[in-house]
Amino acid sequence: MSATLQNISSLQEVRARSHRLQPRQPAATFEEERLHRKQRLAATFRLFGRYGFDQGLAGHVTARDPEFPDRYWINPLAVHFSQIRVSDLQLVDHEGNILIGERPINTAGFTIHSALHRARPDVIAAAHTHSTYGKAFSALGTELLPITQDSCAFYEDHAVFDPFSGVVLDDNEGDRLATTLGSRKALILQNHGLLTAGPTVEAVAWWFLAMDNAAHTQLLAQAAGPLKPIAPEIARLTASQVGTAQGAYYSFQPLWDWIVTLEPEFLD
Repeated sequence: MSATLQNISSLQEVRARSHRLQPRQPAATFEEERLHRKQRLAATFRLFGRYGFDQGLAGHVTARDPEFPDRYWINPLAVHFSQIRVSDLQLVDHEGNILIGERPINTAGFTIHSALHRARPDVIAAAHTHSTYGKAFSALGTELLPITQDSCAFYEDHAVFDPFSGVVLDDNEGDRLATTLGSRKALILQNHGLLTAGPTVEAVAWWFLAMDNAAHTQLLAQAAGPLKPIAPEIARLTASQVGTAQGAYYSFQPLWDWIVTLEPEFLD
């Protein structure tokens, strides 16, 4: 078989394994699950690059290792999101030791993610970038309002982390951030940006995209005039319909297909 046909065949296999809107079957081995998480993590960076979330040295997304839960995979420092491949991902432990990889990592990323992964055993992945709308909305120091069906996904399931105290480099600050997150799926880091955390890489990636979109939407609506939020009981019902981790996992699948088709080299 030619190299081209082999590449086409492998891409079709990747798509077939991800399909589709049904619960994912547990991986048979740690190696299989590790590859799944790393592929989705690399895809997340490629997607975030296309959405313009890369900002210099800032921004990080992690995925807990399935075999060693006190370790997680993270992006290397100073590699643009649009260039990250599976083989670029680095394995780090909670003490900050780089176990796999030869490049430095974002120190704030280590502080934030190590605290979250320690405090929340249920968290498989977490994402934080300096997206433009996320930063703009974080300057308001308020939670998202339930003004659309989509924004209801975060109703009563996110909080504001304040005040801003500089780059998160101190372990105590990381612990305070994890405490503020509690059992929620997301945080607005005041004067800083957004953060999402959850049980799959897919859900966390989708929630970050959706939260940034909700922040953008509210900024536009507030600039246009007075807001008319959805009633609490309806917002709460809608959250149960559109805010689940399973729904976020499914919502990620079209994005997975899109990025695999456009940038298959990230799977290397």
